[in-house]
Amino acid sequence: MRKLKKLFSAMKLNHKITVLIIGTIVIPMVILSVLLFKNMRESIIKEKVKNVEISINQSYNHIQKNVELCHMSTQVILNSEGFWDKLIEFQDSEVIDKSEIIKFSKNDVRNIERLVNSNPYLYQIRIYIATKKVPEMMPVLYHMDRLDNFDWYKEDDTRKIFWNFDYDGTIFPYYVLKPSKHIVSLTTRVKGTKKKVDALIEVATKMDVLFPDIYEADEEQWTCFVDEYGTYFYGEGDSNQKWVEFAEGVFKTIPKNTKESYYYNMYLDEEPVVVGYIPLDQFNGHLLKIVSLKNAFQDINERRNVFLFGFTGGVAILICAANFLVQLVLRDFYRVIHTVTKVKEGDLSIRVPVDSSNEIGQLSGQINDMMDTITCLMEDQLKRELLVKDSEIRALQNQINAHFIYNVLESIKMMAEIEERYDISDAVTSLGKLLRYSMKWVSKNVTVREEVDYIKNYLALINLRFDYEIYLSINMPEIIWSQEIPKMSLQPIIENAIYHGIEEIAEDTSIYMKGILFEDYCTIEITDSGKGMTEEEVRILQQKISGEIETSGSSGNGIGLKNVQDRIKISFGEPYGISVASRKGLFTKVIVKIPLILT
Repeated sequence: MRKLKKLFSAMKLNHKITVLIIGTIVIPMVILSVLLFKNMRESIIKEKVKNVEISINQSYNHIQKNVELCHMSTQVILNSEGFWDKLIEFQDSEVIDKSEIIKFSKNDVRNIERLVNSNPYLYQIRIYIATKKVPEMMPVLYHMDRLDNFDWYKEDDTRKIFWNFDYDGTIFPYYVLKPSKHIVSLTTRVKGTKKKVDALIEVATKMDVLFPDIYEADEEQWTCFVDEYGTYFYGEGDSNQKWVEFAEGVFKTIPKNTKESYYYNMYLDEEPVVVGYIPLDQFNGHLLKIVSLKNAFQDINERRNVFLFGFTGGVAILICAANFLVQLVLRDFYRVIHTVTKVKEGDLSIRVPVDSSNEIGQLSGQINDMMDTITCLMEDQLKRELLVKDSEIRALQNQINAHFIYNVLESIKMMAEIEERYDISDAVTSLGKLLRYSMKWVSKNVTVREEVDYIKNYLALINLRFDYEIYLSINMPEIIWSQEIPKMSLQPIIENAIYHGIEEIAEDTSIYMKGILFEDYCTIEITDSGKGMTEEEVRILQQKISGEIETSGSSGNGIGLKNVQDRIKISFGEPYGISVASRKGLFTKVIVKIPLILT
């Protein structure tokens, strides 16, 4: 069983499905066919047993009718008073008148002969008398010494009524009269004072009339009669020895001296047979019928073999058809496997052909989407790595002279404070912080608070350039201050607001920075009161930010906002980034969406 499970587990999917389909169809059909042929055997056995029972009962009734006929014929003769009176008269007379003999022959003897001729079941009625004063009158009246020609006759036999089976029926030599074989007779002794004559009455019929079935044997059925002495009586045939051996085997299974009939099937010398047995009390014997089921079973076996041959061929065709159809159904599935194998080998450009909308088609589409996502993620990762490498190079370049610049700025600050030029000292302090923040390399993100502090230093320096003041107004929930954001991601938005929105109006203004909390993310809105943009300008700028329109490296083409967008998406994923809203002559608002991480 384990080997079968292991073998089944190692099979291909199409072979497994084919095996399951064939098993689902073949196993019930095999069970049904086994039950069908078993039922056919049982039906044939029941039919044969029933036929044997009917045949045995018909034979029994036929025998009973003939037995009664023999008894009635015997009784008719015994009741023929005129016949017996004449015999007594002839026996007691010294001289018998020939005319009386002729008259007796024409009347009384002829009546008995007519009785035989009028009944086709009777073969002969013969009366044997002890006296020889009465001449023999064929074919009815004979002298007692004629009985010496019969093997069954015993002078000292005291039986009054008895049956004799299967003997030669002639009382004359063969050269005088051709013998009649296979005779059965009811023999009755006449002795006593009433009849005053010793005689023996033989009412005979033929064996094939009394037992017609025993002479109708063939290769499939055989019938025999067994008398009280165990003698078997049956017809002629080459296979009698086999049937006799079968009969002896049957009698071993039947209780002795039973008065019951038996009808059943059994095996004799490995041959299936049906047996019918009925006792014949009037003979103290039995009637046995054996029917062979060999040919019937051979016919069933031939049908079974033809069925198995056709069934095997059908199963083979079914296996081929099922395997072909399963492969056809699983064609898309194997395409998926082929694609996954190619991806495993490193080919990320391959895609699964999608030809259907079923489950495999849906899986193929999802795999294609997954491959597109993987490709995008790999491209994003490559971009991120390029940005990181570029930033590392720039940071390395900046760090070369970082200490020198810090020392120079500190010297300028000290000179300004000595000269009591505190405004210059503050400006130099802001510039130093700004340079320190920008030139300090940070591989990870920074907090919103650090980014806003940088913006404050940046605006302090910007306000030195203009004759007007730019104010920074902040409304930020406390939790947002600790959220992470890519370094230098808010400053480019402030710079973009100054140079493209505020610088042209050249008056005091403010930039409003507001944080808004949502369920799993937050936004930072940066709004300026600059010149604003039209809807068309906003649409074009949004396309540049999303990468739908190529941007050049020159100022004013949205490259700064696009870089911010790319860095946010690389850091946090596709759902995050920036969006722009503006009204011409009123304001411009940039919305930065970042994930909300609760600690």
